[in-house]
Amino acid sequence: MFPVLGIVLLSTLLCGYGAQFIVNRVFDGRLMDAAESVAQQVKAEHGLAHLELTPQARAMLLYDAVDTTSFEVIQGRRVVAGMSGIAESGSNNWTYGDHARVYDGSYLGQPVRIVNITLTSPEAADTHVLLAETLIKRHRARRGLILITVPVGLLVLAAAFAIGQTVRRTIQPIERMAARWNESSATSLNAIPVNDVPRELLPFAAALNKLLERVRYLLERERQFASTAAHQLRTPLAGLQLGLARAAQAQDVESMRGVLAELGATTQRTSRLIQQILALSRLDPEVRGSMETGRVDLVQLTQELGESYADMAFAKQISLELELGHGTRREQLTVRGHHDLLTEALGNILDNAIRYTPERGRVLVSLEVPGPTVRILDSGPGLDQGEEERVFERFVRGRRGGGDGSGLGLAIAREIATLHGASLVAEPSAMGGACFVLRFSES
Repeated sequence: MFPVLGIVLLSTLLCGYGAQFIVNRVFDGRLMDAAESVAQQVKAEHGLAHLELTPQARAMLLYDAVDTTSFEVIQGRRVVAGMSGIAESGSNNWTYGDHARVYDGSYLGQPVRIVNITLTSPEAADTHVLLAETLIKRHRARRGLILITVPVGLLVLAAAFAIGQTVRRTIQPIERMAARWNESSATSLNAIPVNDVPRELLPFAAALNKLLERVRYLLERERQFASTAAHQLRTPLAGLQLGLARAAQAQDVESMRGVLAELGATTQRTSRLIQQILALSRLDPEVRGSMETGRVDLVQLTQELGESYADMAFAKQISLELELGHGTRREQLTVRGHHDLLTEALGNILDNAIRYTPERGRVLVSLEVPGPTVRILDSGPGLDQGEEERVFERFVRGRRGGGDGSGLGLAIAREIATLHGASLVAEPSAMGGACFVLRFSES
């Protein structure tokens, strides 16, 4: 309200000044016209000025129902016509051209506005026409203009009051919404009702409800993750406990070594399961905007993966191959992404392909465009119909797979693909097994 009141006060002052300016200019113009009419009647002979003005013209010139008008024509110190004593200078000067001035002064004890016109005729040298008028009409007009600003000021004050009331009524729903949120936030993250929220605040309420929905989703996701992880860890931990009990009951060294070998394999599986659970917990689409990315050469990345899995493939006499699609150039196989995460995703797919492909089988990594696209095909048992999407769910494995996998590798791979704006799908393989296709949206 204080800024509004300040604006009203400033507006009133400006209106008062503007009213005075307008009034002076309008009446000054009329007074200037009258003085010019007198100046046109001044004649000069032999260097002496005289005024040719009939009594009728003089009466018409000086007539005013409100103000008193007086004039004087002087040449040097000589009064040529009119009443003497009109001031030749004063305050609040306004200059009109090179030969006319308007200023405030006094005449016969009354404040007047005076026009002083200097004649430009050489024969009427040093001749001035002075016309003075009292200020009654000016004061009346100024007061009238100022009075007009009073209703305007009252309207502005009324508008300020209305704005204050409107803002107060607008804030009340926000306060009620905040109170409801504070009351229920400790026990519930349900959406806030928006029935009584003003239309202007609906975007704010909608954004707040989306935030609550996102928080609920994250909390539910964490609860599901913790529950599933606990369930999946329960089995290997029980196996470890059972193995330790069997080791303690072993009758000879050979029996103990057999139990210890089983414990070592169980420990390795448990370690890999924990590593994948930790990797999955760190993946969240929310981090996509802050993920540090760079240019990743898919040819180099898949070559490095092939080298790291070469021993695993060699142990099963599996043919591990890498090929470029027909007409594909290496410079077309570069994407923007996170090198380590893409290595993890493709590594999980390649690990599954080698793990589930029988001995003397074949695994092919194919790089193609457009996309770019990475295809990993194998000659393993493949997937049953309807499993193409389920295998990407957490802790879900294909029915034909067998083995000792955790069911997290493909879920992690798809989450990483989503973080990179890519797609990961499963298709039937031309080699008889499964085919996993990682397709990027841009190179």
